[in-house]
Amino acid sequence: MTATEFLQLPETNLPVQLLDGEVVKMYTPELPHQDIVGNTAVLFKRKARELGGKAYVAPVDVYFDERNVPQPDVIWLAPDTKCEMVGTQRLSGAPDLIAEVLSPRTASIDRKKKFRLYEKYGVREYWLIDPRDQLVEVWQHEGGRFMLLDVYEVGETFTSALIGAVEVAVLFTS
Repeated sequence: MTATEFLQLPETNLPVQLLDGEVVKMYTPELPHQDIVGNTAVLFKRKARELGGKAYVAPVDVYFDERNVPQPDVIWLAPDTKCEMVGTQRLSGAPDLIAEVLSPRTASIDRKKKFRLYEKYGVREYWLIDPRDQLVEVWQHEGGRFMLLDVYEVGETFTSALIGAVEVAVLFTS
């Protein structure tokens, strides 16, 4: 399926993405996943108020090309972002910061397909948040590739190149 066809599908509350030309229906996330998405969204919204920019939480379509329209869990757009709003419907281009919360059924998609897609299109920073082990992998885009900044656990703080200091515990507070 093409993005043009995908974006003409009827509106739904179910998470549906177009990845490599395939419609991928996602499962309803577990409650801990939702807690972390909510916490991350609150953090991104706070940073948007402090630094400027915008924050969004899924479901939000992000158009990359005619074969790829993912719905990242949480998105932050910098004040100088190159990612554009297309009317009130979707985003087009690479968001500056994307956080994906891993779920057992979809972790491989986040780690492989989405990782490569976000890297290819120049997402500046990508967080993979692991609810089970309470870890955050932080990837930063440098020289056309993602480079692992590090893996952080509760009790640690890391510095995002885009939004500054982040206490890992804030993401996992229920």
